[in-house]
Amino acid sequence: MTTTVPQTDQRSAIVTGASTGIGEATVRALAAEGWRVFAVARRAERLESLAAETGAIAVPADISEDDDVARLVAAVADGGGADTLVNIAGGARGTDWVAEAKTEDWEWMFRSNVLGTMKITRAFLPMLRANGQGTVLNLTSVAALVSYEGGGGYNAAKAAERAMTRALRLEEAENNVRVIEVLPGLVKTEEFSLRRLGGDAEAADKVYEGVEEPLTAEDIADIVRYAVTVPHHINLDEIVVRPVAQAAAHKLIRKGA
Repeated sequence: MTTTVPQTDQRSAIVTGASTGIGEATVRALAAEGWRVFAVARRAERLESLAAETGAIAVPADISEDDDVARLVAAVADGGGADTLVNIAGGARGTDWVAEAKTEDWEWMFRSNVLGTMKITRAFLPMLRANGQGTVLNLTSVAALVSYEGGGGYNAAKAAERAMTRALRLEEAENNVRVIEVLPGLVKTEEFSLRRLGGDAEAADKVYEGVEEPLTAEDIADIVRYAVTVPHHINLDEIVVRPVAQAAAHKLIRKGA
């Protein structure tokens, strides 16, 4: 399997988690800038719809499964290769305190946020190195910086993903692969809180209740687009971004609260 990348003027990115939220918005943002985008997620029907709208190349895959990752690498190589990997797939499950932690929730969070990111990054590093100006961008969270009650599993998973990102930056600098981390705070998206709270729409809505202008998927996608588009010698190591209403992890302004 070849991992070389033809040198063309068109930038090319793999975006995971592309079927919804920040991943979907990032596909739209990069495609609008003329990038060739490989949109990756498990839900094939949503990817096909996104591809039809944006011109992205849909590649249904579960990044935590080795066979799917190998098939994805082959599809990207056959499709002209890529110089940028944008790791957005991940998420949270549950709000249990550690004393009541559900093993299956923690295993899912580590598999999707940590092991999946590791597997796809490991698989594409030869291609990114061969390009000569490769980029890896990992979307973590401010949950990696400050822990909170009921967030132990997500805190742990995102802190692990952050640690991996920082190690990767040190390891790949000599290969001219830049490694960027974006750490969002409160972002109102279609599914994040809904999934975390087991499909309870009322509870999910309360997460954002009274918050004026929480961040949107499009806000984060625009930051991702900027970070991977600036000249390659510029590395935006860490970008922490919150809505103005979220002054810190412990201070969230809710109007009327």
